[in-house]
Amino acid sequence: MDDEEDIRELVRYNLEKEGFEVFTAESGERALELIRSKRPDLVLLDLMLPGMDGFEVCRILKRNEETYQIPIVMLTAKGEESDIVSGLELGAEDYITKPFSPKVMTARVRAALRRRQPAPDTNDASVYEIHNLAIDPGRFEVRVDGQPVDLTRTEFALLQFLSRHPGWVFTRARIIDSIKGADYPVTDRSVDVQIVGLRKKLKSAGKLIETVHGVGYRFTE
Repeated sequence: MDDEEDIRELVRYNLEKEGFEVFTAESGERALELIRSKRPDLVLLDLMLPGMDGFEVCRILKRNEETYQIPIVMLTAKGEESDIVSGLELGAEDYITKPFSPKVMTARVRAALRRRQPAPDTNDASVYEIHNLAIDPGRFEVRVDGQPVDLTRTEFALLQFLSRHPGWVFTRARIIDSIKGADYPVTDRSVDVQIVGLRKKLKSAGKLIETVHGVGYRFTE
């Protein structure tokens, strides 16, 4: 969903060329109408929409039981870290900054769709606790001091990966390979953005994720 007609047509053309069925909208209000009626597998959402902006569209979708599971990839010209973090905190799965490569956009869309996995088998996942943090992979739940924390699927995968290897230092590239797959077209910077958002949501438990300058991140032992 994008407010610039030429960008919308570029997105439509490239995705339809790859076999996707695409619906476009020129405003946030129209985007919500289409999403509710068409129930798409993914939403590519511009943050700078006229009227109701992309942040509000994302907020509404993620608060609705019928639409909260639809992955959202933000499309924006804004490179401000605060804007990216705000979108991720609202539940967006990923982001693409304009100007963008159509090939990268298509790859990001495919990657987001691949990550739509069913809930883990609870027979193979048990709750584990670290300090004041409790992680339940089977239920896809995280609690800090007994209070639930709402994480996106990517944030949950990142937390689970680091917490399963306490004390180990991982580079950003290693983190990407582990939670996304080696073919996921992201930059090291996107890992930093996810870490910032995750720490903020975890509040007091956020300090368990340590930055190892010049290397990457580790979960405290």
